[in-house]
Amino acid sequence: MAQSACNAGKKLIKIDVSSDSVCPWCFVGKKNLDKAMALSKDQFDFELRWHPFLLDPSARKEGINKKDYYRNKFGSRADQMHARMTEVFKGHGLDYDLSGLTGSSLDSHRLILFAGKQGGDKQHNLVEELMNGYFTHGKFIGDMDFLVESARKVGLEGAAEFLQDPNNGLHEVNEELMKHSSNISGVPHYVINGKHQLSGGQPAEVFLRAFHVAAN
Repeated sequence: MAQSACNAGKKLIKIDVSSDSVCPWCFVGKKNLDKAMALSKDQFDFELRWHPFLLDPSARKEGINKKDYYRNKFGSRADQMHARMTEVFKGHGLDYDLSGLTGSSLDSHRLILFAGKQGGDKQHNLVEELMNGYFTHGKFIGDMDFLVESARKVGLEGAAEFLQDPNNGLHEVNEELMKHSSNISGVPHYVINGKHQLSGGQPAEVFLRAFHVAAN
């Protein structure tokens, strides 16, 4: 669904998504985007590419308790934000899990770009695995075992060997950050057919309207 050949009578919708693996609204936006693509698959073919964004470039590689991190960052607003995200996730049939660690998402972005070289579907499915694990199962986004297991689940080959060298893919991530993230202030951010832009965890209906506008 994320990437398919353009069939006769269907228009191609290209979507560039800037996101961070530790951004809950990015996961919500992905769920809504998936719904919109499923609803309009008879009208459009889709080509989707994921691009990195670092909400906290200084996040620690070794990780820190999620609840402590959010309390330190957002203070008294942390509990309200947690309650809000719990409600939003429940609307998608998901449990919002604040257990475990958070930290640098850089390695996940290296892996996501690596997956893109093996196909848009694998990249899209990997993003799903990573975000689902992090947000609903308390997985640590910097845990190599979790990253490799996520890659295995989506049929990504060579992930363990690729991740072993921290320099693999680093240049590509930095290039992508410069190209796609330098002019935006937050995520998720979507560019449809190179010109129509959306920001935030938009509902499926907004994506559907954007597809039709971009196709004309």
